[in-house]
Amino acid sequence: MGEKNAPTRKHKLIEYANGPSLEEINGKIEVSKDIGFWKTLFAYSGPGALVAVGYMDPGNWSTSITGGQNFQYLLMSVILISSLIAMLLQYMAAQLGIVSQMDLAQAIRARTSRALGIVLWILTEFAIMATDIAEVIGAAIALFLLFHIPLIIAVFITVFDVLLLLLLTKIGFRKIEGLVVCLILVILFVFAYQVALSDPNWGAVIAGLVPNAETFSSSKTVAGMTPLTGSLGIIGATVMPHNLYLHSAISQTRKIDHHNADDVARTVKFASLDSNIQLTAAFFVNALLLIMGVAVFKTGAVKDPSFFGLFQALSDTSTLSNGVLIGVAKSGILSVLFAVALLASGQNSTITGTLTGQVIMEGFVHMRMPLWLRRLVTRLLSVIPVLICVMLTRGKSAIAEHEALNDLMNNSQVFLAFALPFSMLPLLMMTDSAAEMGHRFKNSWWVKGLGWLSVIGLTGLNLLGLPAQVEGFFGDNPTKGQLSIADNIAWVLIVAILALLLWTLVELYRGNKRYAAKLSAAK
Repeated sequence: MGEKNAPTRKHKLIEYANGPSLEEINGKIEVSKDIGFWKTLFAYSGPGALVAVGYMDPGNWSTSITGGQNFQYLLMSVILISSLIAMLLQYMAAQLGIVSQMDLAQAIRARTSRALGIVLWILTEFAIMATDIAEVIGAAIALFLLFHIPLIIAVFITVFDVLLLLLLTKIGFRKIEGLVVCLILVILFVFAYQVALSDPNWGAVIAGLVPNAETFSSSKTVAGMTPLTGSLGIIGATVMPHNLYLHSAISQTRKIDHHNADDVARTVKFASLDSNIQLTAAFFVNALLLIMGVAVFKTGAVKDPSFFGLFQALSDTSTLSNGVLIGVAKSGILSVLFAVALLASGQNSTITGTLTGQVIMEGFVHMRMPLWLRRLVTRLLSVIPVLICVMLTRGKSAIAEHEALNDLMNNSQVFLAFALPFSMLPLLMMTDSAAEMGHRFKNSWWVKGLGWLSVIGLTGLNLLGLPAQVEGFFGDNPTKGQLSIADNIAWVLIVAILALLLWTLVELYRGNKRYAAKLSAAK
């Protein structure tokens, strides 16, 4: 038939998708094989930055700064441990994507039923929306602090970051990676500058990197927080499930000859280096946030732990503990830099959250929609609870409004505790499998051992902290009856999580057996 009679394909808003992960950018970036180490590392750099963004989003800020204020440098070791676990998990996620040519969602769905795929998709969507709530709150507050835009209007303005996403989709993925790196450097510079001015006790900082019995203690309480709850808050805000899905997808953006094991190994090596370098930067950002909580402010001086209170504290000389800082604070530069970094953090997370949403939608339920529509739907859903929170606290004191928004941001993170085991355990099972990864690329014995230790430890800590997180929904001073209700809800949720986890593990085990048998039959 002639070209004139050839049918033209009509693009729909929602389409079936069961191809390569993030097909538009999959394997599109070529890397020369005859260049030196540093040029090769630069060519592979970028995906790690998009992943590292999730480890320094607005949800991390409050927990790290408040932990520093309340417990000095005690929780530095928790930030270090969380970062090391993150490096291990992200290494496995990148390796899975590069070797198997499937992202984590696709790999899980290929071995499980459609019903379980839908359940896990919904669960992960809630986790993404939980992080998006923190981004809405962070970006809206930054706009309010920088430009004095009323909070409700600022919340609506955050919806229009979809226009930024539309622009970014036109400039190419490599430029998006570069923009994200620049925003990370802005955040790192701001906090490094503020901490350098504060002249902290570096001996105490280094000593705090070593955990001790008090690190996870529940007996000492400061401002309603124990070291255990502070540690759980930092861990929960640091290791997030959607980053594993994202990394397993964007690690495939470089062109690879999958028939050449050495080329695959080179890609795994440089992807891991990129990830570890960027996550080291994220560790320093979180460490600087905690150090700022200790050294910048007088202990217990900031009564409002929200972003509003921190902004105000950076321009209030009575809350500062260093003479040089007091002089700089009078100019207002410290508080403005804080708000700029907050805005940069929110915009970074916007980019990565949208990509992750597309990955899990395509992987779990084989559906695709344009990135701008995906972003718009997620952001509108995330805006609703923030708007309700703002409207319910109108007419109350400023502190009450600030605390309500801070509580909403912290309480929304409860969904991360639900979703995390369902990304970590499948990732570990599949990267441990020779059938999936081949004998050359499956986890070594020490990666396997550390992986299971990390997965069991994080899952246990998340479940242990669930009752306290549910109690947080009842405010700062819950009654005895409310505490009883919260504990009952928490135990129901724990049983539901364990039951769903068992279902997932059984289906994955059987799916892996089928996959191994299929490979054996094909030989």
